Amino acid sequence: MGLAMRISARFIAVGVVLAAFAAEVVAASDVRSVRLWRAPDNTRLVFDLSGPVQHSVFTLSAPDRIVIDVQGGKLATQLDQLVLSNTPITAVRSAQRTADDLRVVIDLSAPVTPKSFTLAPNQQYGHRLVVDLFDQEAGMAPSLPATTTASAPVAPVTPTQAPPKLTPVPSSKRDIVIAIDAGHGGEDPGALSPVKGQYEKHVTLALAKELQRQISAEKGFRGELVRTGDYFIPLRKRTEIARKKGADLFVSIHADAAPRAAAFGASVYALSDRGATSETARWLADTENQSDLIGGAGNVSLDDKDRMLAGVLLDLSMTASLSSSLNVGQKVLSNIGRITPLHKRRVEQAGFMVLKSPDIPSILVETGFISNPNEARKLASSSHQQVLARSIQAGVRQFFQQNPPPGTYLAWMRDNGKIAQGPRDHVVSSGESLALIAQRYQVSLGALRSANSLSSDLIKVGQTLQIPATTLAVQP
Repeated sequence: MGLAMRISARFIAVGVVLAAFAAEVVAASDVRSVRLWRAPDNTRLVFDLSGPVQHSVFTLSAPDRIVIDVQGGKLATQLDQLVLSNTPITAVRSAQRTADDLRVVIDLSAPVTPKSFTLAPNQQYGHRLVVDLFDQEAGMAPSLPATTTASAPVAPVTPTQAPPKLTPVPSSKRDIVIAIDAGHGGEDPGALSPVKGQYEKHVTLALAKELQRQISAEKGFRGELVRTGDYFIPLRKRTEIARKKGADLFVSIHADAAPRAAAFGASVYALSDRGATSETARWLADTENQSDLIGGAGNVSLDDKDRMLAGVLLDLSMTASLSSSLNVGQKVLSNIGRITPLHKRRVEQAGFMVLKSPDIPSILVETGFISNPNEARKLASSSHQQVLARSIQAGVRQFFQQNPPPGTYLAWMRDNGKIAQGPRDHVVSSGESLALIAQRYQVSLGALRSANSLSSDLIKVGQTLQIPATTLAVQP
């Protein structure tokens, strides 16, 4: 045998060995467990795998079924223990078609639209196969982590617009809508706590529900949850949900984590300037977004504007949204700082995806470090969740008392003299006392001291005092 033939034979032999090894690796991929989450418009199944697999998904009708073929997979768990209540799934069964090919059949009570993808290992999980079943009755709005679905949003009015003079007609006074986003969810647990069984996704949902309760208890406000249960929502879809609800403000709730367990304190984030610029470019580049209504421009769409004018409108809307985000963020941060230590004493800016709405002011609140054992215990406490929610609600209320969107109950209150016009400056004159100034502006002496960081009632002629905004005691 010649040298060339010997080399060729060796390569063939090596190739056969590698192919056999690869086949063995694929064949060794077991389905170790199956997890299920129900969302308002879809059901997600996650198959935890011991290694990578190839798969295909197709539908059958009469009766409705979803068939999942997993090549190089074996079932190493039970499927009859999945909780199927409140889902379109009536049963999940399986069969080993060959020694290395698994078929999973999902029996349905109604037709669904399936989407599937695989995920590589991360810090919490190994290889995964994810199958999303979207309800057709809910409008079939599937969104995968790497895709964006355009929608026709209800255009909220941003609080940066100058409010018109309103005739007080009770039926026309709408609530200010606050969209509250509980971070993470479903198979995305978020940061892990040193406290056994505690995950960020559970803490954020509990806090979001408490914040919604407190906001909705305030006349003129309505809290709307973006995530109502333990399920996953792609990041861009979270802002879509807020937009569909007509949100005037988007608040995303999180709990921070750090390699050092000693790290502590709460933070508030708004979108960075770089993030705002890149998002404006993305909206202009995405033709599906060109027909979206921009809240800051009223009922103005981009589909009949040339590229330059559309860019200007988007830029103005994003600038107004970012300015309002920083404003409300600072008020929330100041209130949080009264009840828990702060990690940063100013509003930070970053390119978080959930903050990239050009028409809705948006903030992200890191309520503390769940990686810190002391803060983790506090975050799990219902009493601490209540005071945290109260501090966030106070900052939101202060912002909208100064910037009530037109047509809202707060705008009607302000225009009819039932709410103060926001903080004002007062220069102390001869003969004035702190108590007389408090009485003049109808604020409490304690609130006046707090707003000016005064340790006593001593004031000086020429001193400038800030008068805090207050709601006047007048019945609507």
